[in-house]
Amino acid sequence: MVDSTGEDQGVSGIWDRMLRAAKLDADLYEEVEADQGATGQALVVVLMSSLAAGIGSWSAGGLQGVFVQTLVILAFWYVWAFITYYVGTRLFPEPATEADHGELLRTVGFATAPGVIRVLGVIPGLTGIVLVVAGIWILLAWVIAVRQALDYESTPRAIVVCVIGWLVYLPIQVLVFAVFS
Repeated sequence: MVDSTGEDQGVSGIWDRMLRAAKLDADLYEEVEADQGATGQALVVVLMSSLAAGIGSWSAGGLQGVFVQTLVILAFWYVWAFITYYVGTRLFPEPATEADHGELLRTVGFATAPGVIRVLGVIPGLTGIVLVVAGIWILLAWVIAVRQALDYESTPRAIVVCVIGWLVYLPIQVLVFAVFS
């Protein structure tokens, strides 16, 4: 598959993009924002990150836990993305903010790339550490993704939007985990 810049975006292309996303490369987030063909890749990244979290939590629920955890994290990503989009475009837009939901989904989809390290949670004694590190890393990537997708000049504004989205999303996450635990 070739993207709008003429670059090959097959298997090696998605890995390259994931690595750049994990390195917090702002240019990557601009690239996937503009590349409507990257929507499928962004979904694959989210699926891989969600599956890694599910596998990393193997000890908590076995195969059924992997399946449930993967689906729940995938759903959480979408909910957080939707809330972030609404907050960023309706409540805190900058004059240059012009984005559609697809642009934000692509960028925050790639922002989940650091989450693939959650697979290491399957190693006894590392689960908590891996989850915290992955969570912080994803949040940092998410801020950059939001800044780029919403055309913000201000990183602090992107931080505020992400934190508000996360604060709205967190009680939903806690409730769902309480029900499934």
